[in-house]
Amino acid sequence: MTPPATVSPGPVGPALVHPARVRVLHPGQPTAGARPGPVVYWMLRDQRLVDNWALLHAASLAAAAAAPLAIAFSLFPKPFLLSARRRQLGFLLRGLRRLAADAAARRLPFFLLIGGPTEIPGLVHRLGASALIADFSPLRPVREALDAVVGELRRDDAGVAVHQVDAHNVVPVWAASGKLEYSAKTFRSKVSKVLDGYLVDFPGLPEVVPWDGELPEDIDWDVLIDRVCREAENVPEIDWCEPGEAAALETLLGSKDGFLTTRIKNYDMDRNHPTKPKALSGLSPYLHFGHISAQRCALEAKKCRHLSPKSVDAFLEELIIRRELADNFCYYQPHYDSLAGAWEWARKTLKDHAGDKREHIYTREQLENAKTADPLWNASQLEMVHHGKMHGFMRMYWAKKILEWTSGPDEALSIAIYLNDKYQIDGRDPNGYAGCMWSICGLHDQGWKERPVFGKIRYMNYAGCKRKFDVDAYISYVKRLVAQSKKRKSEEPLNSASKHAKV
Repeated sequence: MTPPATVSPGPVGPALVHPARVRVLHPGQPTAGARPGPVVYWMLRDQRLVDNWALLHAASLAAAAAAPLAIAFSLFPKPFLLSARRRQLGFLLRGLRRLAADAAARRLPFFLLIGGPTEIPGLVHRLGASALIADFSPLRPVREALDAVVGELRRDDAGVAVHQVDAHNVVPVWAASGKLEYSAKTFRSKVSKVLDGYLVDFPGLPEVVPWDGELPEDIDWDVLIDRVCREAENVPEIDWCEPGEAAALETLLGSKDGFLTTRIKNYDMDRNHPTKPKALSGLSPYLHFGHISAQRCALEAKKCRHLSPKSVDAFLEELIIRRELADNFCYYQPHYDSLAGAWEWARKTLKDHAGDKREHIYTREQLENAKTADPLWNASQLEMVHHGKMHGFMRMYWAKKILEWTSGPDEALSIAIYLNDKYQIDGRDPNGYAGCMWSICGLHDQGWKERPVFGKIRYMNYAGCKRKFDVDAYISYVKRLVAQSKKRKSEEPLNSASKHAKV
């Protein structure tokens, strides 16, 4: 995996995209006098056609060279998809189905590679591509796959340029900071200094030469979705959130229930109250799968700041500072999902208290099935299992109790990440890893009063939650969600055909 500091921004061609947003992984060696081959955009994390800096960069290179443009998406094989269940895979594939249709309407060929990233070099070679543009993820499996592709192209197709574009963050991760940041305070000051240079509106997609090369194979989406989901572990899909760019934009700006148009006024006061879920944006699934750009969300939020300044500022803090701080952590800390990734003070205090007596010790199976003595914790676990999304405040309480109820911090972190990635629709995300590390390992936090089990890690308990919100109301709310989920599941065989027809 390429160390973060080894590749610097370099000359990247037309300046449609901020040059610091682009990294040249391999400059390529084009043959003098030869007709430029097509530009291939390898879509990874940002699964959208609109407001996508990586696609814009690829299109600008293609337009400047009078070359055509293609899009490729590779399904990652196991073990990376081992933690992805039917819930996440169904959402991903249904979103790609819509994206492929939109790409066809724009006359952009969309190549879906079922065999994974190892098929990318072969596609580049067959198409005679002059450049491969990849978007950005800080997670190990994606970075390792990109490194492998770059290595193979350097060896076998040295003429192909390879660029990477951070289309996910408002401020590119390598431009926001050149190191692992200790806290939101240190990170916020750095981002604030450069934010105006990056938080700009998106240009239109340049026109490119019409595609005249190899055509993508037809995809029977119903068969593909059925096969992939059938092979994955059966965690039911969600139905409260439709995938795709149009649905994401509707969630942000819809006239009936859009976050910025109808709900943001309560965000500042109510976002940390688990009994008021409508105060939340509902955007995290779309941000995770890249169906909407965080930059678009920020631009639209700034337009309505005069109506609810405190709420908009709080939303921008979460959207930009906190979310991008998680990317910073996963990018600069290779051990982002283990105790080795914690700060030294946290590792020491957790080790010092690893042998402390626990009131309860639960197995992973007991926790997964919400079989604890704490009805509030059980409710949060059931909300995640049946709804696919746990309220953000409850995620903190949920993870901290796992630390309290398992044999040690290593096991606690492992179980928290396993459950988060299995059931959350936005699992396997830097925010999830950073959240578990914050709760269990004190990441981006400070040391607190020392106590048993937790040591100096911030403590949360039932009594504190009860002072903050109506615990009984939250438990009742989750019971209703579970009942509705079970009813839908019992009716699923009757509805499955019409569900596939809709998408």
